[in-house]
Amino acid sequence: FNLYLNSISGAFDPYTSYFPPMDKKDFDINLSGTFEGIGAQLKEEGEYIKVQEIIPGSAAWRQKMLKAGDIILKVGQGNEESVDVVNMPIRDVVKMIRGPKGTEVRLTVKKPDGRIEIISIIRDKVVLEETYAKAFLIKERNSEQKIGYIYLPIFYRDFSNRGGRNASDDIKKALESLKSEGVRGIILDLRNNGGGALEDAIKIAGLFIKDGPVVQVRSGNGDIRPFYDPDPGVVYEGPLVVLINVFSASASEIVAAALQDYGRAVIIGEHTYGKGTVQQFIDLDQFPALSQFRPLGSIKLTVQKFYRITGNSTQLKGVTGDITFPDIYGGMDVGEKAQDYPLSYDSIKSLEYKPWISYFNISVLKEKSALRVKTNEVVNFIISNSAILQSWRNQPKPLDFQSFMKEQSFVQDMNEKLKNFQENLESLDIEFVDGDKEDQLYKDRKERLENFIKQLQKDVCVQEAKNVIMDIIKK
Repeated sequence: FNLYLNSISGAFDPYTSYFPPMDKKDFDINLSGTFEGIGAQLKEEGEYIKVQEIIPGSAAWRQKMLKAGDIILKVGQGNEESVDVVNMPIRDVVKMIRGPKGTEVRLTVKKPDGRIEIISIIRDKVVLEETYAKAFLIKERNSEQKIGYIYLPIFYRDFSNRGGRNASDDIKKALESLKSEGVRGIILDLRNNGGGALEDAIKIAGLFIKDGPVVQVRSGNGDIRPFYDPDPGVVYEGPLVVLINVFSASASEIVAAALQDYGRAVIIGEHTYGKGTVQQFIDLDQFPALSQFRPLGSIKLTVQKFYRITGNSTQLKGVTGDITFPDIYGGMDVGEKAQDYPLSYDSIKSLEYKPWISYFNISVLKEKSALRVKTNEVVNFIISNSAILQSWRNQPKPLDFQSFMKEQSFVQDMNEKLKNFQENLESLDIEFVDGDKEDQLYKDRKERLENFIKQLQKDVCVQEAKNVIMDIIKK
């Protein structure tokens, strides 16, 4: 049913779509970073559902009986009879295990040693730390200089809870924490950030400027509404670099565009996704005439377009970096322009705003960056690979198996070579700064971030961002 509806709605624009109840719940979880359940990440393994990981801080983590590697055989609710879940789709099992805070779920599990146990867990709020902003210190070797790094995966906000966690408050806390560490510059990483809450995009941009407009929004009837920085204070005034790539979309583009237009930050990357539209959910269960069919889910409608304070839209064009840095996805046909039926680019009248007093010369920074990039083996490899991938886009695709496997083998070889190049890079000296280091929950969360930190240490884009900040400091 939803496939049928979305095949119709998709002919109007790429984002107007129907969300069945479960899909809408998943969307809300992704945006808020919280849900109610036990906190076990599951995976399908043949006909079985296996516990892949226990989320630190969750009900299952606190109880300490359910472990990674356990196979779930049955699920029961409170005093009700348990239901066999062998051969059941994982989505249905997840639906059975999730439930309101304070309710009981009973899991019949098979332990790795073959023992069968019944584990009773009282559901609670589960926090998905992967959703939230993360702050690190990058230490310059042979120097006392420290640079702050903030990664923001999504502009999260819990709309069902006014006092819930949100991206703008967390970024503010991260900035204050990094300032207390005496950082000389900050890197805000918006790569692969697909957007989220407009409110948080406006507030986050406002953390770096004194006052003034951040974005403009135009409705279908032509009404234009400017959104201003709600706080006249500036949380951080020092050197700022924003990282973008082709998967930085929507709210990410609002922040990057505003900071670029004010001359407040150096934007590093090729270009963003090019999504300049605003969507709104309509809950179908609110209509009395449809009550007999509940739950119906929601419809997501494209209702507005947003524009930079200069009046230009980011639709299709996106935000282009001040310093162009090659993207491993650069050769792929991705972005708004690759979607079916995207809305067109246009522009409106510019707003009045006062540019930030510049603390950098972009021409000098670009020149110094270009000299470094020219001799960087990893970057040159990415450039050559992107050129190959781009040339493939204009060629017919082979349908025979051997040709397909040859192409896949080539891609795997490229990935292995890139991995080898990165392993030979000098690692950044990175320190995790959040939380009480003696707390067990902190230790478990940090352990989950070890892989992220390892990738960050060898990230050529972050390394170049650090170098750009050092260029600004040394001017």
